[in-house]
Amino acid sequence: MSETGTPLVVTPAWLAAESGAGNAVRVLDGSWHLPTMARDPAAEFLEAHIPGAAFFDIDSICDPDSSLPHMLPSPELFADGVSGLGVSNDSHVVVYDTVGLYSAARVWWMFRVFGHGRVSILAGGLPRWRAEGRPVESGEPAIEPATFKATSRDGTLVRSFEQVRATLSDKSAQIVDARAAARFTGEDPGPRPDLPRGHIPGSRNVPFGAVLDDNDGALGDAAAIRRAFADAGVDPARPVIATCGSGITACTLALALAAIGTEQVAVYDGSWTDWGSRADAPVESGPT
Repeated sequence: MSETGTPLVVTPAWLAAESGAGNAVRVLDGSWHLPTMARDPAAEFLEAHIPGAAFFDIDSICDPDSSLPHMLPSPELFADGVSGLGVSNDSHVVVYDTVGLYSAARVWWMFRVFGHGRVSILAGGLPRWRAEGRPVESGEPAIEPATFKATSRDGTLVRSFEQVRATLSDKSAQIVDARAAARFTGEDPGPRPDLPRGHIPGSRNVPFGAVLDDNDGALGDAAAIRRAFADAGVDPARPVIATCGSGITACTLALALAAIGTEQVAVYDGSWTDWGSRADAPVESGPT
């Protein structure tokens, strides 16, 4: 549960039954893709989306002054952005993406950072919704703006470069990297070739796909999630800092850990894009 009475994940059947209940449920398409994918999530939303959904643009509802991609905005900017999507503090937000589970968890995490716990992930995203024969619509949705008031950032859910670097010495948390294994070890350069290859020293690698269901990309069951972290030498009973390329799939690991009851999980917002761009940040390559 992401808040008392709020399920962490909901099924398409649940959403189909609940989405007509006044304005209590607000559906958001939180799709985002790596630049190398050459996909336009906003254009894809206009082509087909769940009826009544609005598009949450991860690259717009972010810090406009940061040189890093899609970093957390101020509470005021976040509130303005989601108010324009028809989200109020009374809304039960349901987030999906067009892959299954890739970027939707980033939106889930952002709502939690700004004090809104009534947020769920749609199991299997748009692919499962469509596979079950459920309707989609196209075009710009008619959105009635709402009023959302964000709290200050929940510092327990976010980590900065300085905090992560301090963890290398004090060992207060386990650093877990969601990138693909070849990017973690440094065999592959990743989508940002100007950055060094490798990973944060001492970090563990749990590629985000390891916590997903192979059938449709939905979040895996509790046993599979526990196995993925155990195989990487991660103890879910201890604090975790999740990282990745730019703070997107790290949120999938945070979601997976929440699903098995781990409460002390933070996300390194800048992730490898921030760490790798700093001359004073140590880099390690090869397997853990």
